[in-house]
Amino acid sequence: MRLQGSCLCGAVKFSLNASTPVPYLKCYCTICRKTNGGGGYAINIGGDAKSLEIEGEDAISIFHAIIDGKESPAERRFCSRCGTSLWVWDPRWPNLVHPFASAIDTNLPTPPHSIHIMLDSKPDWVEINQNENCFAQYPKESLEEWHRRNGLLDED
Repeated sequence: MRLQGSCLCGAVKFSLNASTPVPYLKCYCTICRKTNGGGGYAINIGGDAKSLEIEGEDAISIFHAIIDGKESPAERRFCSRCGTSLWVWDPRWPNLVHPFASAIDTNLPTPPHSIHIMLDSKPDWVEINQNENCFAQYPKESLEEWHRRNGLLDED
């Protein structure tokens, strides 16, 4: 699926191919929550890094979170003008890019259910649906495995 995305002010526009476009995975980690998640969480989807096309690259800044006292190699890209979180790219998985669902302008597929992760970091004021799958940290199943299991992997 070809996705189009942008920041709020329009300085950055991007597009990419995504085989895992369903926004089902809600992350409550402190990094996602504080850099992107107004509702107490953020949602990343999976895309092909080689297919990423960017307009307005000069307006993009990079943030490296500190995890366990060390700078993470993961690059969180955001618009330096309006602050919109755009995507995460990590050199440990160079073929993947994870745009924030909130920055995608293309209509995304509706997930059949949500999975809540990193609940050890969730603030008390955030309520979640306890009938959905919940994980204190990361689930063992990857974005691709979840999409494949649910018949939603877009391999075109």
